[in-house]
Amino acid sequence: MEKIKMTTPLVEMDGDEMTRVLWQLIKDELLTPFVDLNTEYYDLGLVHRNETNDQVTIDSAEATKKYGVAVKCATITPNAARVKEYDLKEMYKSPNGTIRALLDGTVFRAPIIVKGIEPYVKTWKKPITIARHAYGDVYKASEMKVPGAGKAELVFTAEDGTQTKELIHEFKGAGVLQGMHNLNGSIESFARSCFNFALETKQDLWFATKDTISKKYDHTFKDIFQEVYDNDYKAKFEEAGITYFYTLIDDAVARVIRSEGGYIWACKNYDGDVMSDMVATAFGSLSMMTSVLVSPNGYYEYEAAHGTVQRHYYKHLKGEETSTNPIATIFAWTGALRKRGELDNIPELCAFADKLEKACIKTVENGEMTKDLALITTLDNAKTLNTQDFIKAVRKTLEGLL
Repeated sequence: MEKIKMTTPLVEMDGDEMTRVLWQLIKDELLTPFVDLNTEYYDLGLVHRNETNDQVTIDSAEATKKYGVAVKCATITPNAARVKEYDLKEMYKSPNGTIRALLDGTVFRAPIIVKGIEPYVKTWKKPITIARHAYGDVYKASEMKVPGAGKAELVFTAEDGTQTKELIHEFKGAGVLQGMHNLNGSIESFARSCFNFALETKQDLWFATKDTISKKYDHTFKDIFQEVYDNDYKAKFEEAGITYFYTLIDDAVARVIRSEGGYIWACKNYDGDVMSDMVATAFGSLSMMTSVLVSPNGYYEYEAAHGTVQRHYYKHLKGEETSTNPIATIFAWTGALRKRGELDNIPELCAFADKLEKACIKTVENGEMTKDLALITTLDNAKTLNTQDFIKAVRKTLEGLL
C-alpha cells in the first residue's frame, strides 16, 4: 500500500531507557512502513537534557504550541542516584512538569480495556478517566532544609511593597519547608477542560480535594469549579443528562472503589499522579493507560502514563531478553496521529490510528501478550512473547486489518 502522507509535523519527544528502545521499535515496525512520518524531533533523553541545561525540554513545549500536537516518550525525572549515574550538572525537574506548566491544561488518563484482562476491583465494569490538573502544587514547589530552631513565615509582597505574612511554624530544631502555589487562571482552565471533556464524552464528572483541611488553597479549587459550573455549564450538563458533583478526596476514593466506573474523576496535580497509577494498575497494568494533555489553547500532548522501565533496560543492556509492554506507548502515537489527522483533515491517518489500536487489542485478545498481561489474564493458553515478538505480532494483525 502507498504510505499515508502527513501535511503538518508532529512534535516528537524521545525519552529514556527501555521506553526509548520501544520508541524506535514502534516507529520501525508499526509506523514508518505505513505512514510517511513527518515529525519535528526533540531528544528529551537525560543525556541530551543535561547537555542543553534542559533547554531542549522548553524548546519541545514551544514547538508543541507552534504545531498543536506532540507525542512524548517516557523520561527520567532525576533523583540523587540518577545525578550520580548520569553525571548531571544538576537535579533537573520533571520534564513532564516543565512541559505541562508551559502548555497549561489538563491530563486525561483512561485505561485500555481488553477482554481477558479483568479489573482487580470486581465492581468496575466501565473505564474510569482521571482528569489531572497539569500545573503547580508540589511540581512547582520551592523547598528548603531548616538547619535548626527559628521561625518560618509565608510572606507575600504586593507590587506596592505592602506585605502579608502568615506564620508557618516555630521550629525548635531541624526540619524541612515547602512552598506551593497555583493560579486562579490555571484552575479555571482545568475546570473548563474537565467540563468540556465531560460534555464531549457524555460522562459524569466528579471533583475532589481536601477543602476541610486546606481551607484556602483547596477551597479555592472547589469554589472556582463551582462558579464555572454554575455560570457556564449547569444548563448544558442538565441537557446532556450528566451530573457534576464535588466531594472530599477520601470520600471520592471510597466511592470509586464501590462504583461501576464510567465517569471522569478530576484531581489536583499530585492526587491525579497517584490515582491514575492506582486506576491503571487496578484495571490491569500501567502499560494499559492512555494519557493526553489537553490545553485550553488547543494544544495536545500524548504520552505513555508509565515510567522508563529501568529494570528491563538494564537487562536489555546485558543482552538479556525482555517482555516489555509497548501498548501505552503505541497508543500515545496513535492518539497523536489521529489528532493530527483530525486537525489536517486526513481521514486516512485517523483510520490508520484506529486500526493500529484495534490490532494491539486483537493481538492480546487472541492470546499473544507480554509477560505483565500473561501473569493476570483469564484467557486460557495465553502465549508470553518477548518485546520484539509482541510488536511483530501486532504488525501481523495490523497488516490483516489494512
